[in-house]
Amino acid sequence: MGSAEFLCFEIGHLNNRTQFFICSAGVFFFFLLYGCFQELIFTFEEFRPYGWYLTFMQFCYYTVFSYLETRFRGDTSRKIPLRVYVILALLTVGTMGFSNASLGHLNYATQVIFKCCKLIPVLVGSSLIQRKKYTVLDYIAAALMCLGLIFFILADSKMSPIFDTLGLFNCPITS
Repeated sequence: MGSAEFLCFEIGHLNNRTQFFICSAGVFFFFLLYGCFQELIFTFEEFRPYGWYLTFMQFCYYTVFSYLETRFRGDTSRKIPLRVYVILALLTVGTMGFSNASLGHLNYATQVIFKCCKLIPVLVGSSLIQRKKYTVLDYIAAALMCLGLIFFILADSKMSPIFDTLGLFNCPITS
């Protein structure tokens, strides 16, 4: 078995299935924790306009913690060109920034539903650009997803005090 670490703990001695379960559970746990804190932050009315500031602070912390990790591990060699890091960083900042900015105009549930609907632009884009063929069932599933999204947005705009069309325009950019 090879070397594998999870939160600085060696798990390489465990079988592959157990490693997979531990890593998957960790991803879900921290993703849910991140979502809970993000939703909590944007429940404060005075914080709503500061989505981009939150993104800036997140990336400041990412930079500090990444630097500390590389120093802690003693691994300072670069594996890929700096240009690739810069491109990925800019794309990630844009995605997270627009996502956080949309929370100033939408409630968290609507934003998550929109982000989960990446299937629709992927289906349309790959059909038009790559000439990829899909089954009728795929198109029916996408149409039903659109219909469900329309009903959710209509209901949410009536029920939720936090609903603005500008937030809907920020969401597709985050996909």
